[in-house]
This record gives sequence, C-alpha cells and structure tokens, in this order.
Amino acid sequence: MTDPGELRASDAEREAVVEQLRVASVEGRLTLAELTDRTEAAYTATTHAELALLTQDLPAGATPPRAPAPVPEGRKRRWFVGVMGDSKRRGTWQIDQELGAVAVMGDVLLDLREAEVRTDVVDIMAVSVMGDVKIIVPDGVNVDLDGMAVMGDKKVDVLQAAPGMNVPVVRVRAYAVMGDVKVIGDSQAQPVQRRFAAWREHWRRLHGEDWRALGRQMRYEARELGRQMREDDRRDRRGYY
Repeated sequence: MTDPGELRASDAEREAVVEQLRVASVEGRLTLAELTDRTEAAYTATTHAELALLTQDLPAGATPPRAPAPVPEGRKRRWFVGVMGDSKRRGTWQIDQELGAVAVMGDVLLDLREAEVRTDVVDIMAVSVMGDVKIIVPDGVNVDLDGMAVMGDKKVDVLQAAPGMNVPVVRVRAYAVMGDVKVIGDSQAQPVQRRFAAWREHWRRLHGEDWRALGRQMRYEARELGRQMREDDRRDRRGYY
C-alpha cells in the first residue's frame, strides 16, 4: 500500500501551498527570504510529504489576509536618507508600506532578506545623487527595475525565478545622477543563514542527501516495531513468554 505522503503532487496542490505561504507572509509569519525559499521548494516538490514539510509550522487552512490599517496622511512612504553619511536597515524589520531611499554624497543600504513583508509587492523609490543605494533581496524574487541614470548606473544582479512562478515581487524606481542604484541577490552579498534553509542543510549534514529514502526507512521501521509490539502483546495474553 502506498504511503499517503509519497503520493505525487499536482500543479494545483503546489499552487495551493504557494498561496498559503503568501498569506502567511502577509500575516507576518514568514520573512521575505523564507517565503522565497519555500515558494521555490513548493514548485519543485514532487510528493505530498515534501509539500507538507513546507507548511508544517503554519496554521492549517490559510485565510485571506485582512486589509492593512489605513496609513496616516503624510506617512505613505517610509524614507531612509543618507546625506554625506550612511543609512542602513538590515536584520529583522517590518515592511507594511512603500519605501524610499535617498543617498546624497552618501550610502543607503536596505537588506530585505530578513524583513517581514506585509504587502503583496515591495515598492521602493531610490534616488542617488553622487552616492550609492544598494538593495539586497533573496535570490529567487522577481525584480522590476525602471527609472533613469545620468552619468550614473542602475542595475540588477539577482538570480530570478523562472517565468510563471508566483514569487515575491520587488519593484524599484531608480533615479541616479552621478551615482548608483543596485539591486543584488544573496549570491552577490554576505549570506544570511535563513531558518528554513538552515534546518534543511542541518538535516542533510546529519543524514545525507537521500533524506526521502531515510524517511521511507524510518516509516518502515516504525511499522515493523508496531507489528512486533502487537505480536508480543498477543503472546502475553495467551500466556506465552
């Protein structure tokens, strides 16, 4: 009899898990990096067991996210400004509104990898005047960069997802005058050890790459142990030792 966890996953089931992950992100349960990691894993999953692993620490049955609270007038965009100096935002933080970055003969760094993104799209306006704006995102997100550069540069260096995948979107409008606006991915920045990726890597170090085979072996041994215990119990009731 086929183990239910080994049944092959369908495209509809993968999309349902991706939607559950998206809702969990909007509710603040996943960081942008975790959402990107798990979304990629969902699209490459082949069995129900692999999909279940991605949502085992999330509430069962995702509900549509509540509408965000109205943003007070005058605070529609959250600004990070570096004028002849540096402004940096990294680590765990919350994104629930549009962002702005202004570097005037200075530097602004926005690291989105460990941010809790409460919106469907991260919208950033980046202005650089003889300065640098650097935005770090997880590899695997879709980056939409537009704007203009005058005697400066605007560029994206991110390993983006394959077309058709419902992955997080980061939209950047860049205006660079004798400065740079750059959007880079994990592969071009100092790596951050994400919780889900770290757990998966730890499991592989302990048990090797073929963790599916190990899971099947563990389930087989558990069934055999249960069968042996039931047999011993029947013998005890019959008076055999």
